[in-house]
Amino acid sequence: MKKEAITPYTIHSISEMHSLLKIPKPEHPLVSFVDLSKITCHFDDNLKSVVYSFYTVCIKKGFTGKMKYGQNFYDFDEGVMTFMAPGQVISTEVTTDSAVYGAMLVIHPDFIQNYALAKKIKEYSYFSYAVSEALHLSEKEQTMITGIMKNIEQEYRSSIDAFSQDVMVSHIELLLNYCNRFYNRQFITRKNANNSLLSKLENLLSDYFETDKVQRLGLPTVAYLSDELNVSPNYLSDMLRSLTGQSTQHHIHDKIIAKAKELLTTTSLSVSETAFQLGFEYPQSFNKLFKSKTNLSPLEFRSSFN
Repeated sequence: MKKEAITPYTIHSISEMHSLLKIPKPEHPLVSFVDLSKITCHFDDNLKSVVYSFYTVCIKKGFTGKMKYGQNFYDFDEGVMTFMAPGQVISTEVTTDSAVYGAMLVIHPDFIQNYALAKKIKEYSYFSYAVSEALHLSEKEQTMITGIMKNIEQEYRSSIDAFSQDVMVSHIELLLNYCNRFYNRQFITRKNANNSLLSKLENLLSDYFETDKVQRLGLPTVAYLSDELNVSPNYLSDMLRSLTGQSTQHHIHDKIIAKAKELLTTTSLSVSETAFQLGFEYPQSFNKLFKSKTNLSPLEFRSSFN
């Protein structure tokens, strides 16, 4: 029997989230700091799959269940951080009565609307990562992050004055900047795993052009490759930049040019036929890309081999 799909439950406000989690009302309608040890890990069936209307930053310990975010599951260890943006679906399977420790910072987009962080937060690519790409902290990093989180909590629980929001936003931005640094460190410390991913990408691109995929699907896209590799587009490009200095799109273009050179020098296909063979809808687009990469038109390149 086909398993019935669960329709995600949308949580529109932070107050609604507190109510559903059966914890006291938030001390601010647009931002909250939640002690995860106060939450019982047993949710109503309707809440197994939810969509938040706000950003969440969590640091978790002792989580014994599974959390699905995108197409993958988080691998929870000590000091794991997760980041979720508004509108993303989170599915959770937890062990009844399991104890979870840590903290969750909840930020409604309206809270940072009039600050530079409103734009900058969208540039932190880890908010769109697949969940298996959680941030694993060293002991030193965990101590630093915990300290910043405590400062945010202290400000959150203090009496609101004219400077409260400015101070909290500053702390939040500091937190996210450190997380950005630690994510880049993670690319280095997990270099072997990333090199394996790079090899898989190269094999995937080779297979794409050696089979009928290019005729059926057109030019390979970043979304297609990341989906096949079970990572998010942002993570894949960040990983490739850390290893090669180039984005996923650059790798796709390099593969297209290499294949184009092969066809131009080993076949009698016209330039238009070569373009269609490579998945281009219009030969002009192929000509433009080829010249931008080689400083030669396809015909000039072919002539140089005759």
